[in-house]
Amino acid sequence: MFFTAVAHAAEPGISVSLSPYVLGYIGVVPITSTLVTAWFSILLLFSFAWLLRRRLALVPGHVQSLVEMGIGGVYDYIAETLGGKKYADRYFPIIFTIFIFILTFNWVGLIPGVGAFGSYDESGSLIPWLYPSATDINMTIGLAIVSFVTIQLAGVIGIGLWKYIGKFINFSSPLGFAIGLIELVSELARLIAFSFRLFGNIFAGKVLLLVVFFFAPYIAPIPIYGYEIFVGLIQAVVFAILTLFFIRVAIEEPH
Repeated sequence: MFFTAVAHAAEPGISVSLSPYVLGYIGVVPITSTLVTAWFSILLLFSFAWLLRRRLALVPGHVQSLVEMGIGGVYDYIAETLGGKKYADRYFPIIFTIFIFILTFNWVGLIPGVGAFGSYDESGSLIPWLYPSATDINMTIGLAIVSFVTIQLAGVIGIGLWKYIGKFINFSSPLGFAIGLIELVSELARLIAFSFRLFGNIFAGKVLLLVVFFFAPYIAPIPIYGYEIFVGLIQAVVFAILTLFFIRVAIEEPH
């Protein structure tokens, strides 16, 4: 399955399409503008980390202090939620990486001009070089798979393989068997919930901005931009927090 949610203005009205913006191919693998945006976001994060590393000091400046406070606060929250620094040391990197990556490509997708620059195909349609990554369902499914695998591995490592399997396959009683099946279905449903929650909110915001720009292009988009910046932050927080809480549930002993 490969498709991208794309919204664009067309004369004389607005159209919404699920066709991808394909910039080229590496072999048979399509390179889309949403993928390039994700790569660009990664480059921004690496550049920021490199610059910050070069400027580290024993007496921190304003930027270093802010970063240290943010990272330290997130680490302490994860340690408190998971019940100790042992688990925080193990899962903080993946949880914080998920958060900062989603936040970055959500905000990069809101930079004015993103989607306005690109090349033209044979029909004269614009193919943008950058487009919001979360409007690609494949991107959000990929992140959901990373989160899902992390949760399952956390459960296996935390309580052991057989105990963890026992949460879902339980023959001790008919009630226990039914509850186990419900738990298994809800566990698998997280893949859909994770991916479509992020995809739906960001794509809806992109369509909202498109409509506002079309009908009231000068003043109305400003508060919408502010709202979408907030939504981009909230969606990153929700994705990371849900991953954290499901890890917490996974490492608990079965009752």
